[in-house]
Amino acid sequence: MAEPLPTTNGVKENKIWKGIFAVGGIMTTLVIYGVLQEKIMRVPYGVNKEYFKHSLFLVFCNRITTSAVSAGSLLASKKALDPVAPVYKYCLVSVSNILTTTCQYEALKYVSFPVQTLAKCAKMIPVMIWGTFIMQKTYKGFDYLVAFLVTLGCSIFILFPAGTDISPYGKGRENTVWGVSLMVGYLGFDGFTSTFQDKLFKGYNMEIHNQIFYTTLCSCVLSLTGLILQGHLLPAIDFVYRHNDCFLDIAFLSTVATGSQFFISYTIRTFGALTFAAIMTTRQLVSIMLSCVWFGHPLSWEQWIGAVIVFGSLYTKNLKKAPPKTPPPQQTQDGASSPVKGIP
Repeated sequence: MAEPLPTTNGVKENKIWKGIFAVGGIMTTLVIYGVLQEKIMRVPYGVNKEYFKHSLFLVFCNRITTSAVSAGSLLASKKALDPVAPVYKYCLVSVSNILTTTCQYEALKYVSFPVQTLAKCAKMIPVMIWGTFIMQKTYKGFDYLVAFLVTLGCSIFILFPAGTDISPYGKGRENTVWGVSLMVGYLGFDGFTSTFQDKLFKGYNMEIHNQIFYTTLCSCVLSLTGLILQGHLLPAIDFVYRHNDCFLDIAFLSTVATGSQFFISYTIRTFGALTFAAIMTTRQLVSIMLSCVWFGHPLSWEQWIGAVIVFGSLYTKNLKKAPPKTPPPQQTQDGASSPVKGIP
């Protein structure tokens, strides 16, 4: 008599725990990351109320920390440091990631964190566009409807800010052309980054630490080169030296950014880029609420309507996308499977 095959309960439970691990890690690290980046870029330091303006220096600090940790993880696990994919593919992810992060930091000079965070909800739009071109994916009409509603909600949120929420870097209201342009750049580059990471994981038998190490190593070289060419390296170091609290904020920011990189890569490899975009929705809602409470950002009634449109559309999409549960085939004594009849 053949032994019965193991049930799928263990596999399902394992996937549930993986999902909890991914969601918990992303929520914790990125919520803290969001609060810290707003504090660094929008809250003045010292008695002279100086603002930290060198966003590329933050990118460099984040990436060098992540690169060192990923290299240590590869060495500790006795895995090879050799690149699995061609180096230029790591560089593509790296360049796109640097542009993503730089646009994100620079946008905080012109728009508030709640505005920026809600605009990030529209990242499913570039993910769909890049997924069509890079992964040859096809999407249903409902997906495009949700994308339209998300764009509408984000537009309302950006175009109707509360009059008292003014950028410390500008004289006018927040909805500046430059700030919105930076957010559009952020969305485009971020969509390419996550989609191309998905393609790398599926096209090569690639370890998470290997991908992170080479991507962040390229980012270190590129961001350091940019700082030197712009003449911002020494002024940034001088600012951090004069303001110890800024140094501690950047160190903590780099730590949680490193943790988020591992959780993001793990989520994309395990669940895919579009699932990662859905997980980010909840994190963004929590971040907006926390920022409004912590930094006192007022929200107009139009912004509340825009937020309801965005999050309502995304959560409806996630609920509709949930696949129906199908019972597994029963096993006969000889090990062959027989279909389970439905209950009339």
